[in-house]
Amino acid sequence: MARVALPKPQHVTDPAVEGIFAWVTEMEGSVPNHFYVELNFPEFFTAKLGATKVLWEMGELTMEEIQHVGIVVSQANGCPYCTAAFCTILNHGLGTAEDYVGTLLQSGVDAIEGDRLRALLKYALQVNQAPADVCDQQVEALRAHGLSDKGIVQLTHVVSDFSSYNTLNLALDTDYDYRDFWRELAGFSTAN
Repeated sequence: MARVALPKPQHVTDPAVEGIFAWVTEMEGSVPNHFYVELNFPEFFTAKLGATKVLWEMGELTMEEIQHVGIVVSQANGCPYCTAAFCTILNHGLGTAEDYVGTLLQSGVDAIEGDRLRALLKYALQVNQAPADVCDQQVEALRAHGLSDKGIVQLTHVVSDFSSYNTLNLALDTDYDYRDFWRELAGFSTAN
């Protein structure tokens, strides 16, 4: 059970919150518990989700690439909640085959066939695990795959953004409301 309340308003009157709820319902099929946890601090909820929206829509990365980053970073951080959320977006929201998403969960970066996506994910995992150890060659590999400085900064912020969501959901024990299938394939016990 979550360590904070899950305020689920009957009617949303804030247009910013209404827009966020509409978007997440389109991508995931419903408003997830994480968003209700965030509503305990509504002023930050709209700012944080607004920043996430900019990261997802205004840079050089595709939505599919961003969700891949979310999956591998969340799985590396041990967050079943966020891992499943990004699997749901990749599968339900973006139409990626369930078998592919399952293989990604089980094999990680080794499941990736494209050089660009593999380079993005290796960089993301490095930034997540040991950002001070990022080397020039990793950044140059991103440039070789079409990222400018803007895209490199975007990718680095995406990792940080996902990590902050992982921290929130792990620390506050957000009630899991995704398919157990994703949690099991990712190697998390159903007790998580």
